[in-house]
Amino acid sequence: MELEVPGARIRSWRAGDQSSLARHADSRRVWLNVRDHFPHPYTVAHADAWLERIVGAEPQTQFAIEVEGEAAGGIGLMLQEDVARYSAELGYWLGEAHWGRGLMTQVVRRFTDYVFASLELQRIFALVFEWNPGSRRVLEKAGYTFEGRLRHAVVKDGHILDQFVYAAIRADVVAPPQ
Repeated sequence: MELEVPGARIRSWRAGDQSSLARHADSRRVWLNVRDHFPHPYTVAHADAWLERIVGAEPQTQFAIEVEGEAAGGIGLMLQEDVARYSAELGYWLGEAHWGRGLMTQVVRRFTDYVFASLELQRIFALVFEWNPGSRRVLEKAGYTFEGRLRHAVVKDGHILDQFVYAAIRADVVAPPQ
């Protein structure tokens, strides 16, 4: 899969992404805004293990964000199950070298359109730590709606934090034909 966005590309992860993945993911500032299963420090061995797990997986739910010819971030879905089976949680990150340029807003918007055009999902939601206003702005600019605050919902780096819930609903999004 490959989707073009201004200044970046969303594509499948592939062999050879290890060194750029490790370089961009090895950031405490990135780690502070993602789940704890995302390691810190982030090594080439972690990149190898990640790529071994997801390259060729079906359904494909994890994708690289390519900037300037290298994998500089990731975006993906955690498909939900049972009564929530038409929902998926969106997760994303981008290496610090590319922050502040509006790339992630474009990536999230394009990826959301792709997901609604490709899968039978009705809802895509994202959970944002309270100390990450940049991610909140990304979601708002990408058309996601703020739905609420989950008080004292998570622990990150020894701090108990609130999370903010954002969602895009299929009925509210007009996805372009693919």
